[in-house]
Amino acid sequence: MKISLRLFAMVVAAVVVTAFTAPVWAERGTAAQTIEGLGTATFPTSAKSDAAQTAFMRGLLLLHLFEYPTAAKAFEQAEKLQPDFAMAYWGEAMTYNHGIWNQLDAGAGRAALARLAATPAARAAKAPTAREKAYLAAVEILYSERGTKKQRDADYCEAMRKLAAAYPQDNDAQLFFALALMARNEGVRNEADYLQAAAIAERVFRAEPRNPGAAHYWIHGMDDPVHASGALEAARALAKIAPDAGHAQHMTSHIFIALGMWDDLVAANINAMRVVNVQARAAGKPEVECGHYSEWLEYGYFQQGRYRDARQVLASCAKSLPPAIAWGKEHAQALHAEHVSPEQVSKHLRGSLATMRGIALIESRDGNGAAAKLEVDVADLGAQAAWNDFAVGFAAAGQGDIAQAQRAAADLHAWREKTTVSESDPQLPGYLAVMDDDLRGLVLIRQQHADDGLAAIRAAAQRYDSMAFDFGPPVPLKPPHELLGEQLLRAGKPVQAVAEFEAALKTAPNRSLSLLGLARAQAAAHDAASAATYRKLLANWHAADADVPDMAEVKAGAEAATN
Repeated sequence: MKISLRLFAMVVAAVVVTAFTAPVWAERGTAAQTIEGLGTATFPTSAKSDAAQTAFMRGLLLLHLFEYPTAAKAFEQAEKLQPDFAMAYWGEAMTYNHGIWNQLDAGAGRAALARLAATPAARAAKAPTAREKAYLAAVEILYSERGTKKQRDADYCEAMRKLAAAYPQDNDAQLFFALALMARNEGVRNEADYLQAAAIAERVFRAEPRNPGAAHYWIHGMDDPVHASGALEAARALAKIAPDAGHAQHMTSHIFIALGMWDDLVAANINAMRVVNVQARAAGKPEVECGHYSEWLEYGYFQQGRYRDARQVLASCAKSLPPAIAWGKEHAQALHAEHVSPEQVSKHLRGSLATMRGIALIESRDGNGAAAKLEVDVADLGAQAAWNDFAVGFAAAGQGDIAQAQRAAADLHAWREKTTVSESDPQLPGYLAVMDDDLRGLVLIRQQHADDGLAAIRAAAQRYDSMAFDFGPPVPLKPPHELLGEQLLRAGKPVQAVAEFEAALKTAPNRSLSLLGLARAQAAAHDAASAATYRKLLANWHAADADVPDMAEVKAGAEAATN
């Protein structure tokens, strides 16, 4: 039955008023509960059996770990064990909202809630405690269809603030409020919100050091270069708290990459891939060497100077992709049960391959290698194809193929022109503009229009500086300050180049190509600091391939300081 928005608002308001009364704890689950491999939490519910409570707790911990498909299955199991278990449906609905990633599967969330009861009022009636009614009232906001998504995210955050204030002993309420703070700006980092979330999560961590949400959200709140050292403790803890969660293993590397700790980043993502592949084999699914964790692993190998290992990660992705796509087509029903389609899986994997190929082209500086020859199908990837255009154009310019670079630049510019707004990623138009100006500038320089080219790249760098920081490998593949520094050095302006490389290292600390450029610029400017910079790069490359490009130069530069 469909109700009017006004009536819906009145119902939710009534529920909220009822919710924020003195806490009434249900009997079951008042003690801390540990799920092996996932961590520990205390979350009392109205579950009528230990089995239903345990299924719920598994879902809760997986929810905190962003293991959304498996969390949904755990909550669904709790629903089967107790069909009127209101919090199980709350939990399942929560798995379809990925706020930090600005993703919401509204249809799946509404369907989950509708299985509990047809209306918000009827659902609230099935929650026997005021606290559970408050949780339900909050999640109803996300799926209400009232206003814009951004407004609903803000309203949900306010509801969670009130819930956390009303139940200060509910540590998970504090954590979900922290998560809502980070999610209320459509996936774009707001430093004040993130730091407040980190402070909340750290307080919970001190009280419940085995709660994975505490370490996880503490990391997310500080995974930028300025603040990351403040969450190193959480990064060291999370992998141990939840060894059976691939995302927990990977998430630690959000701090490691922000601090330029390449050995730790590589180890974290090797562990993440190990966990997900073990689980894939157990579920009868193919092992897929593409995706978020593989992308970070490849990037980390390049920073270590382990180019062969990086290329192998890319080759493994390319090899595993066709059978994975074929499996998805053959198991469409299984995928639909996880709220994805074979087409979505295919696009995700091909997009990842395109990203990994782009990383290889930028980091290897090899326009004739295996990455350049790898074919990537980007036909239906939308604006994501622009990253492929940038990488292809960058490699072509490096090889002196100006015609190919111009074609890629024209394709990239077309994406910029027709992508002026984006609901899925508010920063997308900015990134397209950065890459467009960078590639256009590079082509202009290769065409002997140095001043115009440098001006275009400088504009890209200024735009990049004005954007909110995004965690992870540089989103536009090639940091614009680094590119500007390289071009200034080529133009015989080493002092200006030094400033650009130093700026690049502020947003990507310890990045190897920025260190290489900085050392060269310092040496060209007769700055004795070049030796220390070469030594930092050599430390990155302590396990590098013997034939990594520029190794002889780096060793000689590092030794110059001791002679």
